[in-house]
Amino acid sequence: MSSVAATDDAAEATEFPIPAGVFAENVTAVKHYTDRLFSFRMTRPQSFRFRSGEFVMIGLPNAAKPVFRAYSIASPAWDEELEFFSIKVPEGPLTEHLQKIKVGDTVLMRKKPTGTLVHDALIPGKRLFLFSTGTGIAPFASVIRDPETYEKFDQVILTQTCRESAELNYGRELVENTRNDELMSEFVGDKLLFHASSTREGEPRGERVTKLIESGKLFTDLGIEPLNPETDRAMICGSMAMLREIEGLLQARGFEEGANNKPGTYVVERAFVD
Repeated sequence: MSSVAATDDAAEATEFPIPAGVFAENVTAVKHYTDRLFSFRMTRPQSFRFRSGEFVMIGLPNAAKPVFRAYSIASPAWDEELEFFSIKVPEGPLTEHLQKIKVGDTVLMRKKPTGTLVHDALIPGKRLFLFSTGTGIAPFASVIRDPETYEKFDQVILTQTCRESAELNYGRELVENTRNDELMSEFVGDKLLFHASSTREGEPRGERVTKLIESGKLFTDLGIEPLNPETDRAMICGSMAMLREIEGLLQARGFEEGANNKPGTYVVERAFVD
């Protein structure tokens, strides 16, 4: 893990009081994947419980009224720490400062997790498709490291599409580490498949996942059968355009959206970071 140098923003953060009703946790690790993407881990409050795939509101103690944004929890529910995967936005109200954090800094987190990318929002099935773009892979980093996922499904297919190949490294590391993890390997076995694609011209597998679904190439690449609402379930997280397109493709094939109070054959996360 690589950490960044201290900044004035981080140094000044301690001057502001911690708001009531939030956790104040310490950063334990920071890793920068590209000039646009980074991940970090932080301590987990003993009382904090969540379902794999949910998100929380996080912020920094750098203002009298801190800015909070929704971030999917990338770590599984059993992890002793909390992990997040973020994009860097130069003028983003939160990420402009969040991308500069270092080990030992404080991150604020509201106490209530929520979200639709959870097992409870899906009816039982045989295969689980996890469609993501960019940092939309974060909730699925939690889902694929949850033993319950492999107890409920015979096969788990994770896809991620980014602009450049280097932006897929978080997902590549995630899948490799999950397959080799001492705890998870016995649950995962050969059930977890990963398809990574980049959209910039000249990149390998240079197509959007929607095109790969429409052409059938996604399924031939992985050696699996096409989508079937009778046996398959899906979760979607990513850009707004991707959400709409994948939803359209699923609905055209007979899939129906689910929610916590009414499970269906696919679910979408509509919360975004800045």
